[in-house]
Amino acid sequence: MQNANELESPHSAEVEHEEHWVAVSDLMGGLMMVFMLIAVIYLVQLEIESQKIKDVARLYDRLRTQLHDDLYNEFKDDLPRWGAELNTDLSMRFYNTEVLFAHGEDDIKPAFETILKDFFPRYVRIITLAKYRPDILEVRIEGHTSSDWGRASGTSEAYIKNMALSQARTRTTLDYLLGLTSVRDEKTWLTEHLTANGLSSSKLILDGQGQEDGVRSRRVEFRLRTDAESRIATILNDL
Repeated sequence: MQNANELESPHSAEVEHEEHWVAVSDLMGGLMMVFMLIAVIYLVQLEIESQKIKDVARLYDRLRTQLHDDLYNEFKDDLPRWGAELNTDLSMRFYNTEVLFAHGEDDIKPAFETILKDFFPRYVRIITLAKYRPDILEVRIEGHTSSDWGRASGTSEAYIKNMALSQARTRTTLDYLLGLTSVRDEKTWLTEHLTANGLSSSKLILDGQGQEDGVRSRRVEFRLRTDAESRIATILNDL
């Protein structure tokens, strides 16, 4: 005869089975709540970061609009005679190749020196105003060329030779600008923010048919990089 303690009634087995599933159900429910909480926290954080990007973007748009208006009002009468244009991205483009540099050379022509002597001090005065100065991270002098290089054996050789030429031209321009007595008071700030960047034929100007405009591709540009761009990049990197 079996001991009663050794016998397990169907009822007790059923209770144990139910308790097991209740425990598993509680565990799954708890895990589900944890996952939901993590998801909610993530979505809230995403919304906060998204709002930050929107705020910075609005700030950047306002800064760019105001700065463009100030630059345009300052130079609108000079742009045609300089062979220059101010773009909405705040780049100031000098494209009259007749006055910039001799073909294949990096020495600034006297006519371009005259333009720079007139343009640059006024340009610096505007971008260093109290309302803009803290947000300017870099003032880039960019040298651009066409894709052509007379006796080059191929496109790669032409690109490399044009790279060397564009870099030499921007260094010459940088040296000339830093030597102007009219910007002497801002020389420390300029040496911290003004850079020379030769870009060869990497950013060609195209005509209406999508073909290279060799003449307008040979140009010098002044381009601004603002703090808003780096702040957006930082937020995106954190995300």
